[in-house]
Amino acid sequence: MRRHLPFLAALATAVSIGFDAEAGPLSDAAARAESQANTGDTAAAWETLRQAVSDFSQTLPFAIGKAVFVAAAPVGYAMYEPKQDSTFKAGEKLVSYVEPVGLTWKKAGDEGKVETRFTVDLEIMNPDGDVLASQKAFGDFTFTGYMRNQEIYATLTVDINSAPAGDYVLRYRFNDINSGESATVDQPFQIAAQ
Repeated sequence: MRRHLPFLAALATAVSIGFDAEAGPLSDAAARAESQANTGDTAAAWETLRQAVSDFSQTLPFAIGKAVFVAAAPVGYAMYEPKQDSTFKAGEKLVSYVEPVGLTWKKAGDEGKVETRFTVDLEIMNPDGDVLASQKAFGDFTFTGYMRNQEIYATLTVDINSAPAGDYVLRYRFNDINSGESATVDQPFQIAAQ
């Protein structure tokens, strides 16, 4: 094992050099934040990182980062209990936790506030893609604050009382109102026979 240490050290140095050559705004912010933290200014370090992620998020295309069925409504961002499977009993509600990524923010008033807004369209399809039910603007979400928060999620609940047993696909289309972009996510599910 000792024979490989010089090679590993050289590899680590090469990776480090390559990383430094590719450094960008996020790397620069991380270095500043680390320096701030090392001098005991934890609050400034945290703010530096939050601002860097906020700025970086504005360069991302609108997309869905995560979509899962959950056992109950989440209590906060990434604070949920995933449903163990995607099989539902007749009459059971489908509860989805969905994280949109790359939302566009715009100025909201003169106090330095910013705002993002998205709507969610719903389709329920059979496995062949035939639309069995749909609703435009099933959800409508607006977030206003003093920073472009990235820890945003939507809780969406669908009542499937009248659907017979079988396989289905729940499709959500998220529409970023400020950018005009859309992102779609499919959640296959099954209604169990009674």
